[in-house]
Amino acid sequence: MKKRKICFIITSVIHYSRNFLILDELKKREDVDLHIILGGIALSPKYTSSSFNVKKILEKEGHKNIYEIYFNLDGDSQIAKAKTVGLGVVEFSSIFNFIQPDLIILRGDRFEVLAAALAAAHLNIPIAHIEGGDVSGTLDESVRHAITKLAHIHFATNEPAYQRILRMGEKKEYVFNFGSPDVEVAKKILECNPSMKEINFSDIGSGASFDYEKDFIMVMFHPVNNETKFLPQYTRELLEAVHELGMQTIWFWPNFDAGAEQISHELRMFKDKISNHQIKYLRYLPPREFLTLLVNTKCLVGNSSSGIKECSYLGVPVVNVGNRQNNRLCATNMFNCDFNKKEIIDAIRKQSEKGRYDSSNLYFSNDTSREISEVVATIDLYTQKSFVD
Repeated sequence: MKKRKICFIITSVIHYSRNFLILDELKKREDVDLHIILGGIALSPKYTSSSFNVKKILEKEGHKNIYEIYFNLDGDSQIAKAKTVGLGVVEFSSIFNFIQPDLIILRGDRFEVLAAALAAAHLNIPIAHIEGGDVSGTLDESVRHAITKLAHIHFATNEPAYQRILRMGEKKEYVFNFGSPDVEVAKKILECNPSMKEINFSDIGSGASFDYEKDFIMVMFHPVNNETKFLPQYTRELLEAVHELGMQTIWFWPNFDAGAEQISHELRMFKDKISNHQIKYLRYLPPREFLTLLVNTKCLVGNSSSGIKECSYLGVPVVNVGNRQNNRLCATNMFNCDFNKKEIIDAIRKQSEKGRYDSSNLYFSNDTSREISEVVATIDLYTQKSFVD
């Protein structure tokens, strides 16, 4: 039996954290020859750590055929990100030409993922795309829809996104809604009842000390491409609100998008100037540790998609600040507010006092990873796309 050579692309540690169940399913299949390409910030020392090195984790899990490509330019500007896409096309073209995959799997809406899609399309390699069809009102949405039009197999994570992909002219027999792999990961990990005691807070992060037996909030705040000039002001407003609230806080450093360094600068300035704050700063954590924090927090604050997906299923209260998640399908656990200190404080207090919401199945479906792996391993492949009216 000829195995189907499938190439899974990971350009962020999040791509591993939210998709390792899919990788496990593909690894187990006798009809799949799995290859994994690591690139982008998944290889950057700034965004990884000794305790969370994606390549080492994959090797420990028994994965073979792991490749590394380097194309991310240093710098926080929009032109640096645009040039990174161009370099990514070059590097992905070379590695695809070497591996000669039958199919590649991409997820999400990041600019590095767009580079992989462009390279594969021009090499006539079929593309499977996870998480297409969502709307957000930012550059991410444009990138996501562009990848959808380059992709051949589509795995929406919710019903409205599924219908949107069909309206974009894609073949119905190649569009699926098996739910969100992110939510499946959350469900599987939390079924094992992880404990806060398992996390050694003295060995991770910087800033204030942290007592896991006390109440805390989490902040995940990322830049928006067309709002970079406002980011210092927005970050200060959010920092002042959290500081004035006076509650223990786990604050995750921002992602790699344009404007991230402006946010990081404000966080470093605050950390250096304010001596009595209660903020613990962390980078990415392995999925088990991250979800343990998430399920125990009083409230998630910021603009992360974790508030949209994982928190909707877990019932975690969310204060969504700003426009990054505009128009996303969300459950009742979400409270939206602007970058106004008083509004943010009031919203956090309200959500913290509310407590857990009922679990939502907007993004949940059983056997998400198994269903996705079955399709990519067995479905008939094609390369020439045509618009379906």
